[in-house]
Amino acid sequence: MNKHVADEWDVISFVIRSRYRVKTLDRLSDDPAIPSRIASDQGVLITHISRALDQLSDRELVELLVSDDRRKGRLYGLTEHGETIWGRMNELDLN
Repeated sequence: MNKHVADEWDVISFVIRSRYRVKTLDRLSDDPAIPSRIASDQGVLITHISRALDQLSDRELVELLVSDDRRKGRLYGLTEHGETIWGRMNELDLN
């Protein structure tokens, strides 16, 4: 198996192991949002979304769109890599 393909599957596997990571990517696939909006739109607690954002950011699937020192109104969006992974998950109906 091609290393790129294996890496992609590793990332997809990482995402689908948490419904909160899936819900976070799903919401951000529409447009950028702050954590409280993601949580309310997806019907989950903000603590779960905050953790998911940290984990997805570590994998470079989402990014903070405002200054890192900002404490309120922290707007997140999908990275190009995140868009690719989410698109692949949709193709395979893994979301």
